[in-house]
Amino acid sequence: MDVEEYETIRLIDHMGMKQDECADRMGVARTTVQDIYSKARRKMARSLVEGIPLVIGGGNYRVCEYSGDCHRRKTCRRIRGMDAISASERQEE
Repeated sequence: MDVEEYETIRLIDHMGMKQDECADRMGVARTTVQDIYSKARRKMARSLVEGIPLVIGGGNYRVCEYSGDCHRRKTCRRIRGMDAISASERQEE
């Protein structure tokens, strides 16, 4: 299972997000989330029914370099770009 597939399971099933919220959080289209989620569910079902180990890894993703918990905040540097760096931080560089 790719990391993106795991993330859709985590956000939708574990965190209780709707698919459109998950898509927004992951920065992809809702239809993309539907496809990823469907693949992830099939892999989980196969693992449970057939006893195949579920291995999570790989995929095509990027970890936010600033903070894992800043997404969707007005202060998120990823969303706002370099403008979010304060004057004091610029002076330190």
